[in-house]
Amino acid sequence: MPGMRGLDLMRAIHTQKPSQLVLLITAFGRIDLAVQAVRAGACDFVTKPFPIEALLLAIERAFRERQMHREIVRLRSAVSSGDVNGLVARSQAIQQVVEVVRRAALTDSTVPLTGESGVGKGVIARFIHDQSRRANAPFVQINCAALPASLVESELFGVRKGAYTDARNDRPGLFIEATSGTLFLDELAEMPVETQPKLLHVLETGKVRPLGGSSETAVNVRIIAATNYLLEEALQDRRFRPDLYHRLNVIPIEIPPLRARPEDIEPLIDLFLQRASVKLGRSVMGITAEARRWLLSYAWPGNVRELANRLERAVALTDHDTLLLEDFSLTPRPLENEDLLAAVALRELPLAAVESAYVQHVLDLMHGNKARAARVLGIDRKTLYRKLGLNEAVEE
Repeated sequence: MPGMRGLDLMRAIHTQKPSQLVLLITAFGRIDLAVQAVRAGACDFVTKPFPIEALLLAIERAFRERQMHREIVRLRSAVSSGDVNGLVARSQAIQQVVEVVRRAALTDSTVPLTGESGVGKGVIARFIHDQSRRANAPFVQINCAALPASLVESELFGVRKGAYTDARNDRPGLFIEATSGTLFLDELAEMPVETQPKLLHVLETGKVRPLGGSSETAVNVRIIAATNYLLEEALQDRRFRPDLYHRLNVIPIEIPPLRARPEDIEPLIDLFLQRASVKLGRSVMGITAEARRWLLSYAWPGNVRELANRLERAVALTDHDTLLLEDFSLTPRPLENEDLLAAVALRELPLAAVESAYVQHVLDLMHGNKARAARVLGIDRKTLYRKLGLNEAVEE
């Protein structure tokens, strides 16, 4: 190069724009030159002559590593600030939920969240708070099932000194702590029946009376409640007051289970993999296609929480920089399609019919996305089209 050596040019570029990717291509394949290039800021070092595939691989690796670096930086910042919520909304099912959630966040109306355990009700509750005008005020949470019935009332409404034997000091309740913010009542259906009238009183009057107190204090708190089964069941069992139910049931939101939104599994895998790597200080950069298919085909009875925990455990125990199928060997195999097996037993279907039914079942789970269905099945698209009896050229 006239006037400047390649390494000098690269250093100048790196000085002016440190984030710029620079790939050094040279006819001099010396080890010391490669070391100097990397130290000067090169993302990779390619020696001429080279096949075009080698160049494309180097470029792809450079972009992938930069994206991973950016994500790790973002997640480290998020973890330190406590702002990691894992809200992924690629599927239509969860997008519809998010749309309702965004509208609900603009109001102060009470929001009851329902859904199976682990679907992310706490994540949605926090998202509502963060999107609301109360975002800068406290977000306070209580799990009604985690406390003895005798303590729920004092935790919520506070207690005055001398109200009972161990009440040695005045203590404000969570309603006071959450003033101007949001109070998230998790596992609401487990709230003691004796406490429910007091909660109804607070919702109707906006005033709270501490246990043993003689006066009420005005509070300005937005209520979000959650339960892992519909409150109607608790109503039928007389474990929940109808008047409180109707007072809470302003903007009900049901969160679908993970198996009903398979499009979200893959981005959640990537998110939780990166999060676990940051949390555990491990350099796990990815997951093999075989392991990914395993995760995509699992029914996830524990939903998003189970997915996050399994990935964290795999990251903690693996000896590789890419998770293998063996890293999940301590976990059960994916659940079989019980409905399909029952149909086979009853109708005595031949193998070809069983295969066809399963292929169609996976395609339905992927909402007709043939590329994703092929990836889950572990076959290429041409094979998928053949099994479906489709003409790929006509279909495209």
